[in-house]
Amino acid sequence: MDINTIEKELDLEGITSKKNSLEKTLSEPNSISGNIGEVASELSYYTKLHSFSFSISKMIKDYREILDIIVQGPQNELYEIALSEKSSLEEQIDEQYHKRLELEIEHELGDPDDNRSVLLEIRAGAGGEEAALFAADLFKMYTQYGSNKGWAIELVDSNVNDNGGFKEVVAHIKGANAYKALKYESGVHRVQRVPITESSGRIHTSTASVAIMPEAREIDIQIDPQDLRIDVMRATGAGGQNVNRTDSAVRITHLPSGIVVSCQETKHQDQNKEKAMNLLRSRLYDKKKQEEDEKRSKLRSSQIGNSMRAEKIRTYNFPQTRVTDHRIKKSWFNIDMILAGDIGEMLEETTKGIQKLQLEQRLKEKNDSK
Repeated sequence: MDINTIEKELDLEGITSKKNSLEKTLSEPNSISGNIGEVASELSYYTKLHSFSFSISKMIKDYREILDIIVQGPQNELYEIALSEKSSLEEQIDEQYHKRLELEIEHELGDPDDNRSVLLEIRAGAGGEEAALFAADLFKMYTQYGSNKGWAIELVDSNVNDNGGFKEVVAHIKGANAYKALKYESGVHRVQRVPITESSGRIHTSTASVAIMPEAREIDIQIDPQDLRIDVMRATGAGGQNVNRTDSAVRITHLPSGIVVSCQETKHQDQNKEKAMNLLRSRLYDKKKQEEDEKRSKLRSSQIGNSMRAEKIRTYNFPQTRVTDHRIKKSWFNIDMILAGDIGEMLEETTKGIQKLQLEQRLKEKNDSK
């Protein structure tokens, strides 16, 4: 333990200044241009950080006084007491320092997009018709969970096969902290079960890919209309007579990025265009965040991959009624309830498990750099 290094890292003066500045800002809410909740959250963090730093600073002062006594030798009447307290104080400083370090890293791991709504995309992968049915099961799971939480669910685009499965489906899930709850669901999900079309009773393995994107606001992404090609066409599939008889479907191509989005879920062209633009902004925002921030390096290619069976974050095993998350190596044995939308516990434990792994990695990196 290097006391000088720890003391330098404390930056008690800087933390105190930041804490006081946030307190002043919060006392004048009319001066806050952004979200007052974000300011309050930052103040809470810096208040805790200040408390740890102040406590460690005081212990370091006491520790140096003990070292001064020990240097004087046995002739100092406090020598024996100082010797007995030295190790104990070292342990206390080390413990508080690591708690402070964990607080810092947890703050770094926090995502400013956590309070946003999301765009959910699910695509059938390997497995043909069974993969499309599994994609439909996942869509029902997430939307039922969202409905139970009081979130609003809007279908943006879908491609339904003859068996009622989804080749792909996109939905807008509007609700507080939707991204925080769902952000670790991005990746390839695998199902093992006997398909309804299987007459011999063999278990099949199929996949579907899930992507969770934070909803982007117009202020986040500026789109030049000249960069867009907008096509309108007649909607296909189920949707009612008006949908199928008018050119209500909209497809938008963002020429610089090559991103293509579409919407045909309402009979009104303007509404479909608005939904498609919202999806385009969110895809561009997601792309921008990936490029700018290595901490959130869940690139779309790694989320979606090519939907092959080996690339999986979670397996839904029907014969064993088991759902297993391979990132945190944990299983749940209530598959029917999970697919019915009862996923709150699973999401919470997955989030804690992944963040624990991230925290351990950051701590290792910090310790290795010393």
